[in-house]
Amino acid sequence: MSTATNVDTTIRGGDVVIDGSVVRADIAITGGIVTAISSSPIDAPHVIDAQGCLVLPGGIDGHVHLSPAELADGSYPWVDDFESGTRAAAAGGVTTVGNITFPRPGEALADACRRVAEDVRAQAVVDVLLHPVVTEEQHLDPGELAALQELGQTSIKVFATLGAFQTRRRQYYRFMAEAGSRGFLTLVHCEDDELIGHCTASLFERGLADFRHFGESRPDAAEEAAVAQLIAFAEVSNTPIYVVHLSSRRALTACSAARARGVPVYVETRPLYLYLTEDLLQREDGAKYIGQPPLRRQDDVDALWAGLRFGTVDTVATDHAPWTLEQKLEAGASLEQLRPGVADLETVRPMLFSEGVLTGRVSLARFVELTATNPARLFGLYPRKGTIAPGSDADLVIWDPDETRVVDGSRGESRAGYSPYDGTSVRGWPRDVLSRGEIVVSGGKVTGRSGRGRLPARGSSEPR
Repeated sequence: MSTATNVDTTIRGGDVVIDGSVVRADIAITGGIVTAISSSPIDAPHVIDAQGCLVLPGGIDGHVHLSPAELADGSYPWVDDFESGTRAAAAGGVTTVGNITFPRPGEALADACRRVAEDVRAQAVVDVLLHPVVTEEQHLDPGELAALQELGQTSIKVFATLGAFQTRRRQYYRFMAEAGSRGFLTLVHCEDDELIGHCTASLFERGLADFRHFGESRPDAAEEAAVAQLIAFAEVSNTPIYVVHLSSRRALTACSAARARGVPVYVETRPLYLYLTEDLLQREDGAKYIGQPPLRRQDDVDALWAGLRFGTVDTVATDHAPWTLEQKLEAGASLEQLRPGVADLETVRPMLFSEGVLTGRVSLARFVELTATNPARLFGLYPRKGTIAPGSDADLVIWDPDETRVVDGSRGESRAGYSPYDGTSVRGWPRDVLSRGEIVVSGGKVTGRSGRGRLPARGSSEPR
């Protein structure tokens, strides 16, 4: 512990979570940076009283969909842009989001990032990193990686469900291996497209084409098959792979076995698979719970919670891709028209704290690892972000562990207007949130201005 001079702001008397321990301390902030942590009082012109609260690192949600690529008709497939989406993030104690960034036809990956960066600088309340999606043959050029490195964006996204991946798999592997050698992390949506196509066609032939059969159209076998394929690639090439939104026990078992033998495969899960099960898809309004992959069984939920507890799941991220409830329900008549994705940014940390930490299923230290430290390491942001230490960005959340709210998406910051968890009582919420030392949430209300968010330059992925 140390003291500091020329301090702008002090966070006073909170229980600060540092490297798995909790210490009662003051935190000094100067110029948006943490400059000291001390058990003795630190004077400053601006003091924020954190007594009775936890002080956590700002959350990092490495997987969201904001301001997506334009469709042919000029519309956008999701309802949150960088303003509403990052307001929701801030409200939930998330101070950095990782946006899945789709290039337009013929657009280079770096150019897609430059284009989206303009929206970030104009709209975002908190900081943003970008994961450009490899969709075309022209993207499989190492020069694309060099251009991304110059922009400070050191990750890419691959969909195993896209036809281009199936037809050019060898080229994709070569490109992903080159990315890994340059310190990039490759995010992969792991579902086998051929198996999904077979299952979907079989359902249509039998006249079983609505949302109630969504789980059958994308079974856990399809997820396991794609995960096994990517594990094999990671193993023979020593290329780090990050499996997004893993949903099933079978796929997690494959990842855990691979990790045990030293394969660099890392696992993200999302809130849908921790709190909800497939029986909801049989309800009249079941289409509102659609995500890809589908909701699974209770034994899958139990396996993922065990993975959170024991370290075989590395991060919890939202895959925040919201629609309005009307949009979700009107698409429920056909498997080909479903709209996957829900709003989760505002509730991801509170629900994991309430259902995980307060129930004893995960420790407070694991909560911080899953929602801040691990994603910071994986996405090349540590120790600038993901921890509370002198020299780190003052991304800080003053967390009231006793505040209880009932989830009501109609009152949230997302434009979705509903939440799949509406009516759930949740204990433990952010009271105040600071992003680079600036208050963006005060008393539970978002106060941060649009356009203050930045795109931090990132280094190599350092998962361990």
